Amino acid sequence: MVEKNIKKLLDKEVKRRNNSLELSLDKPDPLLIASKYNDETIALICALFAYGNAKQIVKFLQSLDFSLLDKSDDVIRATLSSHYYRFQNSEDVTMLFIALKRLREIDSIENIFYEGYKKESNILDGLWLFIDKLKSIDSYESRGYNFLVGSVPKKKTGMGTYKRYMMYLRWMVRDDELDMGLWSKIDKKDLLMPLDTHTFKVSQRLGLLKRKTYDMKATLELTQRLREFDSSDPIKYDFAIYRLGQEKLA
Repeated sequence: MVEKNIKKLLDKEVKRRNNSLELSLDKPDPLLIASKYNDETIALICALFAYGNAKQIVKFLQSLDFSLLDKSDDVIRATLSSHYYRFQNSEDVTMLFIALKRLREIDSIENIFYEGYKKESNILDGLWLFIDKLKSIDSYESRGYNFLVGSVPKKKTGMGTYKRYMMYLRWMVRDDELDMGLWSKIDKKDLLMPLDTHTFKVSQRLGLLKRKTYDMKATLELTQRLREFDSSDPIKYDFAIYRLGQEKLA
């Protein structure tokens, strides 16, 4: 009975939240900026900078000129010379734009993810291939840049949630009033929960997550639990659970 009530609550929240009014300057979310452009590369930039205070994230993203992705390296450097965000200095921001611009000339982000994913329908295999590919574009490294783009874990135990990438994949693969649905090669049933502190704590309070450590094992456990509610689209619950936590409703 308790589980049925939780599913009923979440289904109701999903329906209530599935509208464009959920994305506004009053309810800031990086998807607000990403959805204006309908572009997988711009959306990835929005997702990778999506850590910290939501209002500050949106403010920073609004300051970026995404047309730089079509400009020369010199123009990118000159334009972004004073841009920084938390752990990333201007060189980190600049190199992300340059790397993604060069990547676009080679292949689409979707194709790269799909190449790793298709063998076993494993999202993480797609992610590892993408991160390797992105880092092979340029040898640049710094603490801020490495935090931004992530790395392939040497051990599969104890690894982080890769929340920003999981959120990006939700945007790209799912298609509704919130998510952009720009990709067609990856099945939404294989998506993993973009676990952040809000969804982690709310999921524990609702009894959806028993694990007490905030890591990939928790991501997998919660995703599996949500598949019991909807096996074809488990991550449809992400935004609703996130808002419940953000607005202190659960």
